[in-house]
Amino acid sequence: MHAAALLHLLQLSSPSLPIGAYSYSQGLEAAIENGRVANEAGARAWIAHALHEVVARFEAPIFTRLVDAFAARDAQAVTLWTERFIAARDTSEFRAETIQMGYSLGKLAADLKLGDPELLAILQAQAEVPLPTALAFATVALQVPREAAVLGMLFAWAENQVLACVKTVPLGQVAGQRMLLSLQPELERAAATAQTLQDDELSNWSPGLSLLSMQHEVQYSRIYRS
Repeated sequence: MHAAALLHLLQLSSPSLPIGAYSYSQGLEAAIENGRVANEAGARAWIAHALHEVVARFEAPIFTRLVDAFAARDAQAVTLWTERFIAARDTSEFRAETIQMGYSLGKLAADLKLGDPELLAILQAQAEVPLPTALAFATVALQVPREAAVLGMLFAWAENQVLACVKTVPLGQVAGQRMLLSLQPELERAAATAQTLQDDELSNWSPGLSLLSMQHEVQYSRIYRS
């Protein structure tokens, strides 16, 4: 990868990017609250399962399609996959999360004047911008290879999940780093899955996670917004 593209990938994947990802657990905090995740082994199993059964089979494949659509300047395809992704957010927390982060990243991209006017116009034409759409726009605007961007997206998601476990289970920093190291083969496999699924194979069917998200909406004591 060209050095500039690598640096751009590191920037996009950084948890320090000010889009608010650190304030969401995606149902994990509710799982910790009710005892489903109580130690390092349980945390790793939870993250790996969510990675392969949810993120790699829906969010990441839609992200790849959005990257391709932006690269082709196909506004219709961008709108199609944007609307499908938003429609698939089946709890108010999950929907609010992706819209908030997508808006923040889209605004940041506009403020930084990323991309050409045609590319930016496609992004700004969307009625609402979820995170995968904004991230796909930034990927194309910064000329990051799609394969690398998928890995970066998945790593950022996994790192945020690990951080939620470190804070909330709680686990030590060493345990968190150990989990991230052990998840690297899982992330590679998930990236490969995301880039090979056909449209009719996409699925975010995870009723247990949806129920946890709904329970989290009324959880009495919590740190995260989802």
